[in-house]
Amino acid sequence: MKIVETENLTRIYGSGEAQVNALDGVSLHVDTGEFVAVMGPSGCGKSTLLHLVGGLDRPSKGVVKIEGQDLSNLNDDDLTDLRREHIGFIFQFFNLIPTLSALDNTALPLVLGGMKPGDAQAKAAEWLAKLEVADRSTHRPEELSGGQRQRVAIARSLVTDPTLILADEPTGNLDSKAAQEFAALLREIVDRWERSILLVTHDPRISSYADRILQMKDGRITEQTENKRKGGNHA
Repeated sequence: MKIVETENLTRIYGSGEAQVNALDGVSLHVDTGEFVAVMGPSGCGKSTLLHLVGGLDRPSKGVVKIEGQDLSNLNDDDLTDLRREHIGFIFQFFNLIPTLSALDNTALPLVLGGMKPGDAQAKAAEWLAKLEVADRSTHRPEELSGGQRQRVAIARSLVTDPTLILADEPTGNLDSKAAQEFAALLREIVDRWERSILLVTHDPRISSYADRILQMKDGRITEQTENKRKGGNHA
C-alpha cells in the first residue's frame, strides 16, 4: 500500500520576475514500511516537498495523497486531524518545549488531541521506555544530552501511532556519532514498528540507512537509487 503518493506536485512562490518554482512537477510514492531519503543541495526543494506532504503548505498544483486521502479535499481542521492521527514530525532542532519534562513533551500531541493527561502520560512513558530514555522522563530538554533529546523527539513523533514519519534534516545539528545513532533509530522504527519514513537530508551516511534515495535538483527529482540491501550499507 502507498502511504504517500504525489502527482505532478508543484509549488510556486512569488510572481513575475520574482517567481520561484520551489517544486516543479514532483511525483513520488512511499510504501508501507518503507524508508525513503530525499537528498540534494540547499534550495533544491527538499523541505518544501516535506511541508507539502505533511499538509503544512498547499501546492500550487498537483496532488498529495496520504493513505489514499487527497489532501486538497480537506479543510484546515481536517488537515490538522490528519496530521495528528497519521503523521509524526521530527525537526532539525527537535522543537522540544524547554519548560516541559521529557514525559510531558512526549505526551503533548495526545493532550492536544483531547486525551486525558494521565492517559497521555502513560502512553508517553511506554514510548520513552521503548526508546531507552525512561530514566530521563522527569528531566527538561536542557538537562538531556543531544542523543537523549533526539530519542524524546522520536518518542513524541510516535506516540500518536502514526503510519508516516516525516523528518526534516534531523541530524543537522548532531555530531557524527549521534547522527549515525539517530539514523539507526529511524531504521529500527521501520523494521521493528513498521512505520514509513520520508527523510530529508544532505548527509549520505544517513541516507545509507534508507531503502530508496531520491536526488533532487532545482525542484525536481533527478535520480532514484535503491540500496543493495534493506537498511543500506552502514560501514
